[in-house]
Amino acid sequence: MVATAFLGLFATIYGTLASDPDMLQDICVADLSSGIKINGFGCKELSNVTAADFFFDGLAKPGSTNNTMGSVVTAANVQKIPGLNTLGVSLARIDYAPHGLNPPHIHPRATEVVFVLKGQLEVGFITTSNTVISKTIKEGEIFVFPKGLVHFQLNNGTVPAAVLAAFNSQLPGTQSLAATLFAASPAVPDDVLTKTFQIGTKEVDKIKTKFATNT
Repeated sequence: MVATAFLGLFATIYGTLASDPDMLQDICVADLSSGIKINGFGCKELSNVTAADFFFDGLAKPGSTNNTMGSVVTAANVQKIPGLNTLGVSLARIDYAPHGLNPPHIHPRATEVVFVLKGQLEVGFITTSNTVISKTIKEGEIFVFPKGLVHFQLNNGTVPAAVLAAFNSQLPGTQSLAATLFAASPAVPDDVLTKTFQIGTKEVDKIKTKFATNT
């Protein structure tokens, strides 16, 4: 019931504040196989649209957190639900193992609202004046991460945790800061990283090796 109320609130707020461009027709189901590149996706022929274009059951079960960070994001965006094209909304489920971390990252195209399904998390974001705004949230509670700001979620508990995340974009995008800097291709020049983090080349190579091992 609480999750239903959250989704109702999400629909009301994001219906008026969607960050993606407004739709110009009833539906525009994404043609993900089209070779035409536009800002978004082209529309399927209406005669080819089915209920499956608006359905996804991937958030029903926990994702596997058997990885280095101990967390996993299961996205329900336009790439999984073509019917979301032009609607300006999407969801994700994030699962955390005990002590699991969703590392510092940004969503360049969306504000994020998380609703805790189970467990307890330490969450926060960092403003452009380098102020950390953080709070511990538990089951049934909500926290907001403003668009474009660095944010994180950490499960400090000894039991698994999970959240449902809502975005005001059909494809919010994600940039994990560490991976962006140390696992980019082509690589970010070493002298940029050594000067930025005030470390030596050996330390940079060591960090890059860890990301190469974990990808």
